[in-house]
Amino acid sequence: MHMEQAIAALRFDAVLPAWLFAALAGLCVLSVALALWRRARGTVWRAFAFAVLLLWLAGPRLVEETREALPDIGLLVVDQTASMDVGNRTELAEAARARIEEQARALPDLELRTVTVPESGSEGTRLFAAINRALADIPRARLAGVVAITDGQVHDIPSGNPFGGTPLHVLIPARGEQTDRRIRIVEAPGYGIVGKSVTIRMAVEDLGVPRAGLATGRAAGLTIRRDGEPPRVESVPLGLEHGLEVPITRAGPTVVEMTADPLLGAVSNLNNRAVVTINGVRDRLRVLLVSGEPHAGERTWRRLLKADPAVDLVHFTILRPPEKDDLTPLNELALIAFPVRELFQVKIKEFDLIILDRFQNRGILPPLYLRNIADYVRAGGALLLSVGPEFSGPASLALSPLGIVLPAWPAATGAVVEGAFRPLVTPLGTRHPVTAGLEGWQPRGEPTWGPWYRRIEAGTQQGDALLSGPQGEPLLLLDHVGEGRVAMLLSDQIWLWSRGHQGGGPQAELLRRVAHWLMKEPELEENALTARVEHGRLAVERRSTDVQPLAEVTVTDPEGKQQKLALAPSRPGRAVGQLPAALPGVWQASDGLHTAYAAAGAANPLEMADLRATATLLAPLVRASGGSIHWLDPAGAPELRRTDPELEAAGSGWIGLQRRHDHLVTGIAATPLLPPWLALPLILGLLVLGWRREGA
Repeated sequence: MHMEQAIAALRFDAVLPAWLFAALAGLCVLSVALALWRRARGTVWRAFAFAVLLLWLAGPRLVEETREALPDIGLLVVDQTASMDVGNRTELAEAARARIEEQARALPDLELRTVTVPESGSEGTRLFAAINRALADIPRARLAGVVAITDGQVHDIPSGNPFGGTPLHVLIPARGEQTDRRIRIVEAPGYGIVGKSVTIRMAVEDLGVPRAGLATGRAAGLTIRRDGEPPRVESVPLGLEHGLEVPITRAGPTVVEMTADPLLGAVSNLNNRAVVTINGVRDRLRVLLVSGEPHAGERTWRRLLKADPAVDLVHFTILRPPEKDDLTPLNELALIAFPVRELFQVKIKEFDLIILDRFQNRGILPPLYLRNIADYVRAGGALLLSVGPEFSGPASLALSPLGIVLPAWPAATGAVVEGAFRPLVTPLGTRHPVTAGLEGWQPRGEPTWGPWYRRIEAGTQQGDALLSGPQGEPLLLLDHVGEGRVAMLLSDQIWLWSRGHQGGGPQAELLRRVAHWLMKEPELEENALTARVEHGRLAVERRSTDVQPLAEVTVTDPEGKQQKLALAPSRPGRAVGQLPAALPGVWQASDGLHTAYAAAGAANPLEMADLRATATLLAPLVRASGGSIHWLDPAGAPELRRTDPELEAAGSGWIGLQRRHDHLVTGIAATPLLPPWLALPLILGLLVLGWRREGA
């Protein structure tokens, strides 16, 4: 900054009021006009005298200002979004930034301010939003120009020219216009029905490739992977929408990864890959409930299943065993015949869950149909049994062809134990998702739920015991049989909880969890590995019924790099771990037995939609501002110069920031142009000259 004196203006401070000054001026003009009409001699000198008099009365003053020159402000904007990580763009941008800042420090009349454009999530590169925030603190009269270091992929370009006559210079960290191949997701369903297929609509597009080089019928290979399964390859036409059929085989998230063949000369292969997550949901669950005989707990099952709108319930109760046939004609029976063949042979595979509630082998179901139920379980079906005293008698299902899939058989003594007891969660049950964290369970002390009064003593058992009696006798058993699952409740007293007996218990939550475990819902798998990406971090959870579960998993990022992730226990049977997941694509976590997949990034991330370095988008705005575009590779940053507003703002190898000549006034001095000591002699002299001229 430096001080300087400058003439700012000519100011008039009249001695007389305006009306009186105007009247006096009118008299002077009238007097001169009358003299001219009479052609009086000396009129010119008299006119000069009147003019000097009026000028003196107007009080002319020359205003001088003492000015403090203010430095001009240049704005340097550096793009630091994800697309700048492609290739060597970051290195070129940082080198250009350092050079421009170094040159600006050598210019004493320039202040350079640097701002960065951070990642803005789904909104892409918000370059001009960052510029506008910086300009809010910069007076436009001092703005010398804006220099933007960016790859040109800007998603908030204004429609007009927001800089006026101030130049915008764009420095692009590349050699020139580039080409790229991308996968664009047109439509991807978020949900799919288990057992059916969904369609993903997508397109493979080549960007920056001259249209003349695109022959009709060109195609690209597309590799499709689903949850790590062996890939399949399809040929996809370039630039056209294509539909991919994806079967939904299980509940929970299904991760589909699509990878297009690389384009020769493309700037990056990052957006050759797209990831879609489809959450598999079951449609309406078809449940078959067969009650062996009416009892107090029958309504508990029916009420629970009917309360769920997603359940289609088929319920039959055996009201009369075959030995009580009284030969009543069929046309006089009020109840329909039990459709044994239709349910247990024709349509058995249509049911998602079969529940046998106190059912006993009394000839209602022939051995063939009981064997069909066993085959249904081994093939992937779900079977839930709630047994009472009938299980220990001669009509026990354990003695039928169904016994080979049951997790327990009655004791040789056929004991039915009567007496009050509170069900307990076993040590294994505290780690199993079906019984872990049940409301009312106290790890230290008696649970708060009410008692039961009867249980069936098991002689032989297999599977996992999650609930037990007071001495560790199994009450709730879960077992894997072939591809299917079986659950057995060795008591018919759970209905007491639904009635609120002595405080009741979590019967609805417990039975819901058991049913969902039987139908292989992912959140209830007892030994599983799950992964998800949220807010740029990969979260891995390991569920295990082991007392000491594995504490480490191997994580593979979308580029194939592996690293170890330590898991920390969060609660019994659970261990979790997190790490940053900045790369878009499919992340994989494995513990050696299980593998989990997670998708990072949106289906069409705006920042990765086009990875080319290009001047096309910003060129119109640069031309309107009088600025320039320069490629940084290999020339590097251009020379920084100062220019005047009326001159060119850029040239080959240099960019200019304007001199704005803004200043701060620190003092004002007003000097009279016609002081009294000069005005009065001048007026008198002119009057004397006029008088002498008239008297000559």
